[in-house]
Amino acid sequence: MSPGARLPVAATAVVGTALYLVTVPLHRHWFDVGVYYGAIGDWVHGGRLYDYVRPRTPYGFTYPPFAALCMLPMAALSWHGAVVVSIALNAGAGVVVLALTAWPVIRREGWAPAYAGTLAACLLALLEPVRDTLSLGQVNLALLALVLADAYALRTGRRAAGLGIGLAAAVKLTPALFIGYLLLTGRRRAAATAAGTALGATLLTAAVAPQASRTFWTAAMWDTNRVGSLTYVGNQSLRGLLARLDAPGTVWACAVAAVLAVWALRARRAYAAGDDVAGFALTGIAACLVSPVTWVHHLVWLIPSLTVTVDAALRSRPRRWPAAATASYLLLSSSMIWLWLDDTGGIDGFLGGNAYVWLSLALLVKLPVRQEEGSAATVTPHHPAGASPRARR
Repeated sequence: MSPGARLPVAATAVVGTALYLVTVPLHRHWFDVGVYYGAIGDWVHGGRLYDYVRPRTPYGFTYPPFAALCMLPMAALSWHGAVVVSIALNAGAGVVVLALTAWPVIRREGWAPAYAGTLAACLLALLEPVRDTLSLGQVNLALLALVLADAYALRTGRRAAGLGIGLAAAVKLTPALFIGYLLLTGRRRAAATAAGTALGATLLTAAVAPQASRTFWTAAMWDTNRVGSLTYVGNQSLRGLLARLDAPGTVWACAVAAVLAVWALRARRAYAAGDDVAGFALTGIAACLVSPVTWVHHLVWLIPSLTVTVDAALRSRPRRWPAAATASYLLLSSSMIWLWLDDTGGIDGFLGGNAYVWLSLALLVKLPVRQEEGSAATVTPHHPAGASPRARR
C-alpha cells in the first residue's frame, strides 16, 4: 500500500473500532472494577475482604489476598478515578502484549511500523476477550503482559526471568501452569524464581493480612459458587462444557489429565524445536482448558496462539494456515456463544454454546511450531509420530 493511502486507512480503522467499542451491546459497565472497588473500600474500613458482596449481586472478591494488596491504592480514588486507572492499565498492558507478540512479526515482514501497529491494535481491541477485559475492568490482560515479559526475558537471557510469572501466579492461580512449563523445559532457575516470587508474595500477604489469607486458602478458594455457576455459557472451560452436559466430576478429571498430557508433549516438542513462543502459547491454551472456570475475558491467554497461527500463515505455503488464522480470529471476536445464553441444549447448543472450548482444543492439538535451524526457520504443524511434516524455509 502506498504511504499516502496508509493514513486514511489507519484513521478509518481507529474510528470504526472506537465506534464499535462504545456501541457494542455487550459492554459490561466496569462491573468487576465495582467489585474490587467495593471490596477494597470495605476492607480498608474494617470489613472482611471475602465477606463483601456487591449490592444487588451475589458477587464478591475472588482473588488471592495478594491481589487485594496490589489494589489497595483504589481506596484513595473516586469511583470514576478507579475506572480511568483500570482503562489506562489495560491499555498499557495491551501495548506490552502487542510489543511482545505482534511487533516481532511486523518487524520481520518489513511492514510500516506505525501503520501495521495501529491496525494490530485495532484487531486486538476487537477480540471479545479483550473487549470484556476492558469493559469489566479485569486483570487478565495485565497478567498476560507479565508472563510475556518473562518469555522475552528467557529468550534474551535476563537473570530476572520468572519474576513476572511469579507475580501473576500470586495475583491469580491460573498462571501457575507457566511455572510447570518452566520445569517441563528444564529452566529450573527461572522456575525457582517464579515459585519463590509467588510464595514470597503470598507469605508477605499472610503476615500483613492473616485473617484474609486464612479465609482464602481454607475456604474461599475452594468455593466455586463465589465466581458464578459452572454451567453458565460464559464458562468456556472443559469443566463448563461438561457441567452443561451434567457429566460427573470423574469425567472432568480424566479430561484434564488428557489435556495436560497433550500439553506436556507438545510444549516439550516446541521447546526442543527452538520455538519457545509456541511453548508459552500452548501453556496459555492449556490453562484456559483445565481451569474450573474460564470466563470469556480469561481467553486473552489465547492471544499468543493467535499470533503464532498468523505467523505460520505468513511463513508457510499451505493455504490452511491463512484460513485457520482468519477463522480463529473471527470466532474469538464473534460473541456467538451468547446466542445460547438461555439454552445450551441440542446439537446446536453443544457446538455453538461451547465454541471457544472447541477453538481452544483445536489450537492445543494443531498449533503450528516453528522449527529453528540455525538462522533459518521452518513452520511445521503438529503431526502424529512418523508422519512427514510439510514445511517451508
